[in-house]
Order: sequence, then structure tokens, then C-alpha cells
Amino acid sequence: MLRVEELRVAYGKIVALDGVSLGVGERELVAVIGANGAGKSSLLSALMGLVEPRGGAISFRGREITRFPSWERVRLGIALVPEGGRIFPDLSVEQNLRLGGYIIGRGEELSENLELVFSLFPVLKERFGQRAGTLSGGERQMLAIGRALMASPKLLLVDEVSMGLMPKLIPEILGTLVRLREERGMSVLLAEQNAREALQVVDRGYVLKNGRIALEGTAAELRENAEVKAAYLGL
Repeated sequence: MLRVEELRVAYGKIVALDGVSLGVGERELVAVIGANGAGKSSLLSALMGLVEPRGGAISFRGREITRFPSWERVRLGIALVPEGGRIFPDLSVEQNLRLGGYIIGRGEELSENLELVFSLFPVLKERFGQRAGTLSGGERQMLAIGRALMASPKLLLVDEVSMGLMPKLIPEILGTLVRLREERGMSVLLAEQNAREALQVVDRGYVLKNGRIALEGTAAELRENAEVKAAYLGL
């Protein structure tokens, strides 16, 4: 579904990604794990068209999209859940969700997507008319995911979904991503510093270190890797 080849991203003289290659298949959950500053957010920003790569290629469902603008990537079926669950705090929950579906407009698909969001996160239905800025941290993260789902994505890019969440909420939120794969056939690329939790739910993973892929393998292989255990799992 997604293929990234030799991707390079730099901010002035600072290189964020240096020749990153990876892939995500149909109905696959893939993690990119790494420490803060490893380049995870830069990777997702480049995939979403928010930063322009200095080199390399990005293809989605057999079509090269390296220079496509963000809105066209959304139309093709890619959506981003940004780091920290950024939402529009002065707008209502309803307005945030409807903004996520602006590509679709109005109609049956939008209503179906709204029902999907409510089935995953019933609390958002209860808070539908409430100002988003009054939500808890966990509810904001749910809203950020819900907003992305309103665009009917085939590939969901999720940046640091565990950031700022109470530990007991993290498995619940990650479990939602598993449900989206199982029930909706969605693919997910998860950029996550919390390797312990991420590697419990994904199929495969990549370890990003200083802007380069240092390791890759199945989730089970990475959980048993000595370097991963020492650096990311605290074992």
C-alpha cells in the first residue's frame, strides 16, 4: 500500500531523515519506534505532504505521491493523527469532527463515518456539543483519531498516540487501531516512543535512530532484540 524509498528530509543544514526506506501493506499495522528527536514526526509530516523531501520517493497504492499536496493525499485515502492529539479547542466536538470530513462534504458517507467514530469512542457522542478545549487528554486523543477517520482513510498515520495519556488509557487507544484493521480493513503506520506498548499490537516495526532505519523486523523479533530491549523496553 505505502512504499517509501530513500527519503531525505532536512531543515536548513539539520538532517532529520537520511535515506529512510519502509513499507506498509494492506490491512497491516506497522510501528516506527525511536527516541525523541529520532525523526518520527518528520517522517509522518513528509508522508502527509506537510514538509517537502530533499530526496527519495513516496508511493501509495502504486502511485507516486512525493510532490502531491496534503489535500490530495487526504483525497487518495491518507489521514494523519498529529502528535499530542492536536484539535481545535475553541470549536465544538461536532465542528472538529465535521472539519475532518470536509473532503467528503455532506451525505451518507459522512453520517456513516460519524457513527463509526461514536462506536469507537462513545464519550464523543456524549460530548458532541461541548467545546473541545474542555475535554480531558484522553478524550482529546480520541477526538483527534475520530477527526482523521471522518475522511474515510485507507491508511492512518498516527504520531505519538500515547503522549500525555494516563498509562491505563494507552492499551485502550492502541486497541482501537487494531479494531480499525480488523473491522474496517485499514492500514496503520504508528510512530511511537512507547515501544513496549506499540510492539504489543503491531505486525512489524522499524527502529528509527538519528534519521536512519537502524533495525526492522516483526514485532516479536523486535521485542526479543537485545538492542531494543536495552534502549526502548528497559530490560
